[in-house]
Amino acid sequence: MQSKLKNLFFYVPLDMSFASLVGRLLILAILLIWGWKLIFASIASNAAGKSLLHLVNTPFHEAGHIFFRPLGSFLTSLGGTLGQLLMPLICMVVFLLQTRDTFAAAVGLWWLGENFLDIAPYIGDARAGVLPLLGGNTGHSSPYGFHDWEFLLTETGLLRYDLTLARLSHGFGSALMLLALAWGGYILWKAYNEAL
Repeated sequence: MQSKLKNLFFYVPLDMSFASLVGRLLILAILLIWGWKLIFASIASNAAGKSLLHLVNTPFHEAGHIFFRPLGSFLTSLGGTLGQLLMPLICMVVFLLQTRDTFAAAVGLWWLGENFLDIAPYIGDARAGVLPLLGGNTGHSSPYGFHDWEFLLTETGLLRYDLTLARLSHGFGSALMLLALAWGGYILWKAYNEAL
């Protein structure tokens, strides 16, 4: 069992070219620098929400609302966040199980972690209601239920914990991003050693 898990998570194809290794090192360096900036930015700064990747995450968030709509209003609201988290998770699993590209799976894990950083300011805005939402509204200027996390935390009686939950989301996402960088780095180190 241990060898199967090791082969699953640390598999490196024997035919990885030098150009592929260099390209992946460049990707890892970009993710390291980008991740560093996002991890150490304050939640209030909404750094992840202002980054290019937020534009990628938003359609998956909105699609999650549509996908989970048949399951009721609570899951419709939660579905946005779930959609945004499920897409990188699905990518990671496909890279891991189907294409057997462990480095790409590590990038998928980094993206999953980044999404937790992306939703942290939204969670933390549940009471304040000042973040701009799609359509130009804010939580205060829109009807009840339009701000996902105001609705979710109010309905569960957890509204007073919005900032704590935002910090937990940011911390968990940061840990996933760091784990992904370590995983990707190990894969490239192993590929380099096997190429020698």
